[in-house]
Amino acid sequence: MASAEFQRELNGPPPEPGGDTLRTADADSVIARIQSVIGLLNPGSTQVQMLRDALATLRTLRDDADSVTQRFLGLINAVPDAVTVIDIEGNVLEANDAACRTYGRTRAELTRLTIWDLNADAPPDCMQQIAADFAVGDVFTIEAWNTRGDGSRFPVEVHSSVFLDRGEWRVIAVARDITQRRAAEDEIRASEARYRSLLQVMDKGILVQDAQGHVISVNPAACRILGQSEDEFKDPDNRWLQWYVVAEDGRPVARDDMPAFRALREGRTQDSTVLGVYNRRGDRYVWLDVTSTPQFRDGGSAPFQVISTFSDITGLKRDSELFVQTQALARIGGWEWMPQDGEQMYWTREVHRILELDPATPTDLESFIAHIAPVDRARVRAIFADARQRGGAFEFEGRIVTGRGNSRWIRLLGSAALRDNLPFRASGTLQDITSARLREEELQRQALTDPLTGLPNRDSILDRIGLTLADRESACAVLYVDLDRFKVINELVGHTAGDSLLVAAARRLRECVGTRATVARFGGDEFLVLVESGTREDVEQLAERVVVAFGTPFRYGDEEFSITTSVGLAMSPEHGDNAHQLLQSADTAAAEAKRRGRNAWHMFSSVLADRLSDRLRIESQLRKALELGEFRLVYQPQVDLATGRPCAAEALIRWHNRVLGEMRPDRFIAHAENTGDIVRIGAWVIREACSQMARWCAEGAAVERVAVNVSYRQFLSEDLPDIVVQALREHGLPGSMLELEMTERVVIEDATDTLEIFNALKRLGVVMTIDDFGEGYSALSYLRRLPIDGLKISYGFVRGVPENRSDAGICRAIVGIAESLGLGVTAEGVETEPQRQYLHGLGIPRGQGYLFSAPRTPDQFREYLARTG
Repeated sequence: MASAEFQRELNGPPPEPGGDTLRTADADSVIARIQSVIGLLNPGSTQVQMLRDALATLRTLRDDADSVTQRFLGLINAVPDAVTVIDIEGNVLEANDAACRTYGRTRAELTRLTIWDLNADAPPDCMQQIAADFAVGDVFTIEAWNTRGDGSRFPVEVHSSVFLDRGEWRVIAVARDITQRRAAEDEIRASEARYRSLLQVMDKGILVQDAQGHVISVNPAACRILGQSEDEFKDPDNRWLQWYVVAEDGRPVARDDMPAFRALREGRTQDSTVLGVYNRRGDRYVWLDVTSTPQFRDGGSAPFQVISTFSDITGLKRDSELFVQTQALARIGGWEWMPQDGEQMYWTREVHRILELDPATPTDLESFIAHIAPVDRARVRAIFADARQRGGAFEFEGRIVTGRGNSRWIRLLGSAALRDNLPFRASGTLQDITSARLREEELQRQALTDPLTGLPNRDSILDRIGLTLADRESACAVLYVDLDRFKVINELVGHTAGDSLLVAAARRLRECVGTRATVARFGGDEFLVLVESGTREDVEQLAERVVVAFGTPFRYGDEEFSITTSVGLAMSPEHGDNAHQLLQSADTAAAEAKRRGRNAWHMFSSVLADRLSDRLRIESQLRKALELGEFRLVYQPQVDLATGRPCAAEALIRWHNRVLGEMRPDRFIAHAENTGDIVRIGAWVIREACSQMARWCAEGAAVERVAVNVSYRQFLSEDLPDIVVQALREHGLPGSMLELEMTERVVIEDATDTLEIFNALKRLGVVMTIDDFGEGYSALSYLRRLPIDGLKISYGFVRGVPENRSDAGICRAIVGIAESLGLGVTAEGVETEPQRQYLHGLGIPRGQGYLFSAPRTPDQFREYLARTG
């Protein structure tokens, strides 16, 4: 074989451009060419043997290179992080499987990229800078942001090393995705920030000390509570020696006995220790509730630090001490019952004081119940048994017998909590209410007793009647005893004498009925007698004895007063099966006895029942008549007796009820006064009369004023002046255009209050007249005390003149009284010309009656004025 041909066969084709390493495929090609050359040579030649030796060596090198390559690939593919090999130009020469997953590219795609494709933030000369700064074998680490195939960026920690590959400079880079680590670090930093913020805002003090007790950290709350700065806490000279510390019972506490040092020494948490801390330098004294917890490092057996948390309980401690004092002052103690612990009870010192027991006395449930009054022990046992079974709150009030044998009233309050359907704890208070109960009993006695006579009062007797009707099947009776004309005597002799006479009347009434009945003062000059058993004859005989007993005059000082009675009788069940009905029947019977001439008794009857029924029907309709607009006013003129010309008008109320029809005033006014509806009705009359007067003024009518009748009930309501003021202001009238007419009963009911109301009305300029003068109580003393403007002679006296000498004499007397006191006089009920002439002759300037005009509607009254004016 020619030398040139041999040489060509041996060398084979030249390597591919850029092939800087001998790869397995290249080695196999060389081996094949050597084998073909050996076939061209003489088998026995020295050259063949040399080639065969070279071939064996080449095969060994190929196998070794292939093994190294496989180990290298296996090694870098086993790395979980992205591994790339980069040349000095920044080209990616090699990449492992993790790099393909991390960057989202194939190995072929990666080997076509540069370092700047993976890390856009890398400087253009980064590879030259690495070559200048690091030698072969050096390892360095950086953190950067790499880019995936989809363009997303992620943080990486890159560990790199420089090496030579067949003399060429290379960098192998291991990039670890640290996205999760960055998030964890961010969370840790956020947690640390939250923890620091929490320490800053916590109201509890936090103190961290090392194993030697030196303060290494303190929060603002601790500085505030103990009145020191953080630097003062950490100052080595500012040790616990600067503080004076005491336990809850006042004993001094040494440094080693403080919770933090005990926690360090014993290696366990010291829970909730109460300490009093006094700063000698700052003159600051506080009470703390301290908990100290030791901290251990992993695997460590001794604490390396201790964390103490504490709260300022100075206020709570002060409140607790004040509460103990308050308990003693209020006689309230606390208790706790542990059913699962042998029925044990815990009592505060005040409970021991209330029970008058030594504090060493055993305190269990039975020992407590033993002090309950025998009559209440079963009830208390039942209360605790129910609490044991159901839990919840409970209360008991009753008597106890103390350890010294004293009887007291107590109030027991408690609440039991259940756990697994069993009571595990109950607690509450025990209060000594002896003084309060005694006061309450006294107040109850006073509330049910008339303070003047000492008799049971209205509420007491009504309760007694109710109980009697409910508890007894036999008939009972009520006597309604009304003292005749007592108000007149009271006015004449004064309230002090009147009270003495009431006391004497009560005594006489009690002596009269004896023990067979209960006497009560019902109000004013009215008494009730309750007969709980007896026949009709027995009750009538008792009523007769009462009337007879009051036939004897009463003495007061050097004078005698005759006070008779009008007695009404009612029996159950025929006259009422409840207290209200029975009392109403007796009241009606008493009114009938008074109507028949007083100083008598009268049994309730069917006739009175009908009358009472009528009364009830009238009163029920009265309650809604005003709202339904059923009332109207008519006006009767008051005229000059000399000329017959009208000068004023009296407003008279009329009521047309849709059920009862037209009702005369004498049928409903008294009922309205009894029910109190007259106050509302009277206020309406005043407003309506003022409104009409204002219209007459606007029309130019010659009317001086309008007169309105006022009930004694309106005076008792005390707001009459306000009603008058509002009516006058609303219609723009002066007070002189309104005249109020009232009977003598007004001035008898309550002289003190009446005088105040009269004065208030007088200041308004209102004209005030006594109506039906002479038919009332005739207590003339009020005429000189009250600011009255005139008197009105009753129709009962006018109708007899001039023929009846008595009526004529009364009229002359009234005129004489009026003239002497400077009062005006009006005659009411003038029906004949002789009456007018006689009254005019007496000097009476004004009168009214059917001789001049009947009551008229406003329109008719206007026509009357136009015709006579």
